[in-house]
Amino acid sequence: MSDSKKYASRGVSADKSEVHEAIKHLDKGLFPLAFCKVLPDIVGGDSSYCNIMHADTAGTKTSLAYLYWKETGDINVWKGVVQDSIVMNLDDMGCVGCVDDIVLSSTIGRNKNLIPGEVLKVIIGYTQEFCEMLHDFGIGVYLAGGETADVGDIVRTIDIGFTTFARMDKSKLIVNDIQDGHVIVGLSSHGKSSYESDYNGGMGSNGLTSARHDVFDKSYRDKYPESFDDNSPRELMYCGSKFLTDTIAIDGFGDIPVGKLVLSPTRTYLPVIQKLISHKIPVSGMIHCTGGAQTKVMKFVKNKRIIKDLKRPLAPLFQLLEEESGTDRKEMYQVFNMGHRLEVYSPRTEAQSIIDIASSFGIEAQIIGHVEDADKTEVVIHDEKGTYVY
Repeated sequence: MSDSKKYASRGVSADKSEVHEAIKHLDKGLFPLAFCKVLPDIVGGDSSYCNIMHADTAGTKTSLAYLYWKETGDINVWKGVVQDSIVMNLDDMGCVGCVDDIVLSSTIGRNKNLIPGEVLKVIIGYTQEFCEMLHDFGIGVYLAGGETADVGDIVRTIDIGFTTFARMDKSKLIVNDIQDGHVIVGLSSHGKSSYESDYNGGMGSNGLTSARHDVFDKSYRDKYPESFDDNSPRELMYCGSKFLTDTIAIDGFGDIPVGKLVLSPTRTYLPVIQKLISHKIPVSGMIHCTGGAQTKVMKFVKNKRIIKDLKRPLAPLFQLLEEESGTDRKEMYQVFNMGHRLEVYSPRTEAQSIIDIASSFGIEAQIIGHVEDADKTEVVIHDEKGTYVY
């Protein structure tokens, strides 16, 4: 079975083609190439302002968190999933320059028979704690309550989602205007930033269905049938060789359990973006490499060839994913961020300033490619194994 067919058989899509087909005729807002949909100022009625609203979840990462919690008793694993869901909203908004005065609301659906109140207490409590951490960096995120529902008939374990809203001065928007000759600065998704307490494997919140079933042992298939869709082919559930508590040695950080490595909370880049904005660093665009991973940028440019040179060693987590899944490299770049999850596009003269700001937070950054005019939009990736065209 091909990698794409295997992914689809598990009930998910790397490129969300059906979703994009369903929404292709919807209005794309004031700036179609902006990373988030930008609306007129419906709330305030001021033509010089705009409204931005976003909604996202942690996806199937909650299923892996459920397994890890059941196997280890570590209830704090749920904090990471809260961060995953919040960051998937906030960092998308950050890509249009929105880094302050953001209202946050939660939507949590749980199976009460499997997810007790003590888990909800951790989830709701850490939501406040994470927002307070962002406040320390001058990023105002304000809780507006939410909905927590017991919906065991439709949710197997738990689904954790957030919605964000902001009213923003149009003059402060970053609208993608990525130009010929501009370079791409990639910000690492792994390592340990100055505002993280532990090593981050770099997984983010995309590709978790593939990672969970390709990496972890088949014993979890029988032990936790509630953790996957029983309409999916059973032989594709938990096909890997690893147990959640098996460890991998990470240079400088010791042995880390594989389950914890895959569950590393999605790193937020908002402190970096906020500093780029406050230092008035000219950028032509920012791409949060989420759904579609290294091909995500294709949705935000026209008639451009995005050339990426990724000839560098893979981070340990992505080496593991490749080895366990047997997925070909071209597919890997469409499913996983593969080591960097934020791309900043700019004139070459600005690249070092971007790198220095990222480095001030302990985040590795480097020029990983450039942009050319083209007759059609495409992404070309070069690495040590070959060249891949999308």
